[in-house]
Amino acid sequence: MEIKKKDIRQLDLEELKSYFIEIGEKAFRAKQVYEWLWKKGATSFEEMSNLSKDLREKLNENFEIRFLTVGESQKSADKTIKSAFKLADGAVVEGVLIPTPKRMTACISTQVGCSLTCAFCATGKLKRMRNLNADEIYDQVVLISKQAEENYQIPLSSIVYMGMGEPLLNYKNVLQSIHHITSEEGLGMSPRRITISTAGIAKMIKQLGDDEVRFNLALSLHAANDEKRSKIMPINESNTLEALEEALKYFYDKTGTRVTYEYIIFKDFNDEIQDADELAQFCKHVPCKVNIIEYNSIDDGEYQQADPTKVDAFAAYLESKNIIVNVRRSRGKDIDAACGQLANKNGVV
Repeated sequence: MEIKKKDIRQLDLEELKSYFIEIGEKAFRAKQVYEWLWKKGATSFEEMSNLSKDLREKLNENFEIRFLTVGESQKSADKTIKSAFKLADGAVVEGVLIPTPKRMTACISTQVGCSLTCAFCATGKLKRMRNLNADEIYDQVVLISKQAEENYQIPLSSIVYMGMGEPLLNYKNVLQSIHHITSEEGLGMSPRRITISTAGIAKMIKQLGDDEVRFNLALSLHAANDEKRSKIMPINESNTLEALEEALKYFYDKTGTRVTYEYIIFKDFNDEIQDADELAQFCKHVPCKVNIIEYNSIDDGEYQQADPTKVDAFAAYLESKNIIVNVRRSRGKDIDAACGQLANKNGVV
């Protein structure tokens, strides 16, 4: 029976050092291999040219590098690129490259499927199969970064953890992936260019504060009214607006980082001035900004896109209260790559 090789990227630097000392090699070999894995994105030991042939063969006998591959990509009319990434076990997640005049953004996934069942989100219609490992999250960034360079000759400028899944329900792997993306031994990207988006898990928002994270936090709010929010986001029943308010204050006190509220605006549901006023009241709790997001319909058609004049009036009301507001027009709608549309239509989860 063939012995299954261990995935080398599951070892940290100290474990790699121990391995090399154990086989009679110098400890510095660990740093060389670690850089090949996390800085240069090597997908085979053969690429590790500063290691001897014998050592590369020994690594190949004992370990493997499990990596993501691009199963299928689609390019939108607005140049957005959506990709189905195939994992080593055959599961599929989706990621998106969003090009704008000012930045190249990678939108990446953290889970295969999702357990939160938000009413307006296609991913929420899937069941959660499993969490992604840190390397599987990291690989999405590497592959989308290559797409940015190859298609637009512009480097990746920001990363949003806003794809499939709830990042704070995969806390350890998400933070580990950010370590590999931001560290000197990894991709060296500034944590200020990374945003984690959560549906709102108060306990884990506080944990981010305790860990004094340096990346940005976005809360998918969509209603500043418990009754409305619970209707579209069942997680609100156990993580009420009051609980989130307390958690966000704690996070801000610990990190000093301004919070972003994401607000998808739906026709005849949360698009009135009263809704805007409730949101303005919620914005008083911590320094923040608001992204108003155009709704992208999914197959069931339960919710509709709000009238543009109402969206403008909503934004104007918030601005009259001295709140920083961005109205985000959808990108990649024609290929189901827009916010809330990732449902893995390209493959089987």
